Amino acid sequence: MTSLSLMAGNCGRGRGGEDLGSQFGSHLQFGNEFLAGDSPISLFKNSNGIWWRDLGVSRTRRGHKLRVIVNVRKGKKHDYPWPDDIDSNTSAPLSYLSYFKPLTEKPKPVTLGFEKPLVDLEKKIIEVRRMADETGLDFSDQINALENKYQQALKDLYTHLTPIQRLNIARHPNRPTVLDHILNITEKWVEFHGDRAGYDDPAIVAGIGSMDSKSYMFIGHQKGRNTKENIARNFAMPTPHGYRKALRMMKYADHHDFPIITFVDTPGAFADLKSEELGQGEAIAQNLRTMFGLKVPIITVVTGEGGSGGALAIACANKLFMLENSAFYVASPEACAAILWKSSQAAPKAAEKLRITAQEHYRLRIADGIIPEPLGGAHADPAWTSAQIKYAIIQTMEELTKMNKEELVRHRMLKFRSIGIGGFREGIPAEPEKKRNMKASDINTNTTGDIESDLENLKKKILEAKGPSDPIALQTIEKLKRDLDEEITKAFISMGLQDKIEALKLELSKSPNRPSNQPLNQALKENADKIMVEFKQKFSRPGAYLGLKQKLDKLNMVSRLVEMKEKSEKLKAEINRSIPEEIKSKMEHFKRVQERLSKGDPMDANLAEEVVKAKMELEEVLKSANLEIVGVTKRAGGGIALPVSNENAEKVNEEIREEIERVVNKTGLGRKIEILRDEVAKGSSSDKVNDLVAEIKEGIVSAMDVTPLKEKIENLREELESLTEAVTEGEFGAKNGKW
Repeated sequence: MTSLSLMAGNCGRGRGGEDLGSQFGSHLQFGNEFLAGDSPISLFKNSNGIWWRDLGVSRTRRGHKLRVIVNVRKGKKHDYPWPDDIDSNTSAPLSYLSYFKPLTEKPKPVTLGFEKPLVDLEKKIIEVRRMADETGLDFSDQINALENKYQQALKDLYTHLTPIQRLNIARHPNRPTVLDHILNITEKWVEFHGDRAGYDDPAIVAGIGSMDSKSYMFIGHQKGRNTKENIARNFAMPTPHGYRKALRMMKYADHHDFPIITFVDTPGAFADLKSEELGQGEAIAQNLRTMFGLKVPIITVVTGEGGSGGALAIACANKLFMLENSAFYVASPEACAAILWKSSQAAPKAAEKLRITAQEHYRLRIADGIIPEPLGGAHADPAWTSAQIKYAIIQTMEELTKMNKEELVRHRMLKFRSIGIGGFREGIPAEPEKKRNMKASDINTNTTGDIESDLENLKKKILEAKGPSDPIALQTIEKLKRDLDEEITKAFISMGLQDKIEALKLELSKSPNRPSNQPLNQALKENADKIMVEFKQKFSRPGAYLGLKQKLDKLNMVSRLVEMKEKSEKLKAEINRSIPEEIKSKMEHFKRVQERLSKGDPMDANLAEEVVKAKMELEEVLKSANLEIVGVTKRAGGGIALPVSNENAEKVNEEIREEIERVVNKTGLGRKIEILRDEVAKGSSSDKVNDLVAEIKEGIVSAMDVTPLKEKIENLREELESLTEAVTEGEFGAKNGKW
């Protein structure tokens, strides 16, 4: 706040000869918005000055005016660059040239959602230590056991992180910021400011620092360490001024041959109206184009999250490294889930599909390396993480400095041309345009990956198989079961149940010596039941997980077919053992005769009598095996024969035809059917024919009474299903078995 003193003087004397200046000695406070400059400020509205009536006091004699003298004393805004109490003998004067100062208070510990199972172990360790201090007893064995258990649980948790959990670690409030890493890895560091266009964006920091006596240009997104800093830094979301500041520093480094090190940690560019008016997209595009032409080595390290073009604007590098728990994405999982699934609750599923982790980027050749983090994340040991970053930079810089300027530019171009599996390869001719424009996933799709088509093929093979099920088919079913288990796991993640399952696993791991046949304790059983009830409720919602439901139904059907096939083969073997060899030889003879008859050879009367006699003998054998023949069918292609009631099916078809004829006669659709026939005969356009067909179908459906027909079709379907079960499963009656 700027202080403004008003001192009233007297051009004359009052009525009583008193000095009017002694009656006016107040001080008025005005904000900086009124006193923005350092120039003298005049409060006179006109040449007559300020009258007593304007100041709200008693009026003086005519001709006496008030003279106002204004002194503006600007208060100290901050201690930048030099504080008042600077140490003249300091060995690090550059530290005074930065806003970034050590925090006065230590950040509060923050526990992420999936880390809650570790909190209980921490509380137990603290409680045992407190008891040891209070009682003076030796609890070192118990403390060591708990600490080992905690370390093992921490290792198990952080070696099996899901993508959304890694993203939460990358967004951890206590995660080291870019300036933390820069100050940890440099011996000297001085920060530069401003885009030379009227503004200095605090969301992007840039400056020169030295490592091992060599100077580098450092540029990065800067998040805050607390709420106040985050607001000041705009949560590391740069405006166009920030990208133009980064561009100015890059050109400066290119001119002076300074290698460039960039750090990425931003949710994205600031997308407010003012930034768009100032050319946010143009500023990012300028950075992208310019970085590909810089003739100095460029290394990018993703320390937190990298969001879309806001991150890529300083990440067009020769080498890109990512911390183990960092993320790089084109859209945040929450935004992707809101677009595709209309709910941010599906963010875990979106994170899985987006492939945002460092491991996925390294596999797709986007990242050139993964920098390890300590267990618990980079915030668990910032100095160790910074040392790993420095080691990666130094090793990579030794490789890049061996290239000349033209090789550096070409190396950077080829890196981005070869991103992805099956990307562009220099010197190899491109395929024809028709193939080149196809999706890579459409070309390299593995046929076994399509679960639904595999299930259909397996069903067909099982039904057509003459003998027991093929072992290869059984192995394929097991593989499909494993694939479905993975999809079910993903469904658990999208439902938000992953943390509960991890907590349950952690509780189970606390008793590793529990026998497998011993039941769970009541609390664990209740937790498991609650998880399953919640899963079933969400899974059974109408319209949810339709693909997974269909695949589960088909897999169950295929598994049932395999089981029925095995039962059928077992029953067939038993029947074959019961048939005498004499009848078997006759059956083989009849098969050969049937083959001759199929070729057109005549059949004599004696052979016909032998066939009838053999059938009767076969029936006697089956009856002796406690089986009763209820029907005889022919097999097509050696598959399982289904005794279908043709009479009932024909009857239902006849009723459907009669109902359609009745509707046509009643509604007068016969005329339209005649017109349709004429149009088809004339070869009219397909659109006209399709319109007529749709109109006729709509009229028939609207006038038909389909309820009784549906009931008859359902009855026929149930009859077919019962016959199928009777043939394939070999069901027996209560008294006398039937086959």
